[in-house]
Amino acid sequence: MRGVTRGALTAFSITGLAAATLVGGPVAANATPPSGVTGEILWQKTVGDTDVVYRKITIQPGGTTGWHFHDGNLIAKVAEGTLDHFGSDCKSDGHYNKGAVFHEPDHQVHIGRNLTDKPIVLLVYYFNPKGAPLSEDAANPGCSFQ
Repeated sequence: MRGVTRGALTAFSITGLAAATLVGGPVAANATPPSGVTGEILWQKTVGDTDVVYRKITIQPGGTTGWHFHDGNLIAKVAEGTLDHFGSDCKSDGHYNKGAVFHEPDHQVHIGRNLTDKPIVLLVYYFNPKGAPLSEDAANPGCSFQ
């Protein structure tokens, strides 16, 4: 995986594109589904036991990714707008403006929210175990928001 990450990061920095992430995959019962979110896979490739996916995610004003986690790691870039990111402790763990790049580690429950009146566009690289969904829904961990 280390070689896959370096190659993707090289492409990431060369093209000026980035990743972010936060959405995708099926919605399970009793979960907190996303709202106002669309995603488009721009590129994907399997290298060994790793699926590398490059995806564009748009979150409309007032939209949310829903509570979720990833089986792999993500690297994301905010191409437009401002993303507010919260962990399972209900506290903000990031306020990302246009141009910001951030990492989401595997298996950590979180939510991305658009608290502004402008759409957010995220460019995301996923590094997932082969065949894993892009994200997995999680229940609200007890926060006053979804």
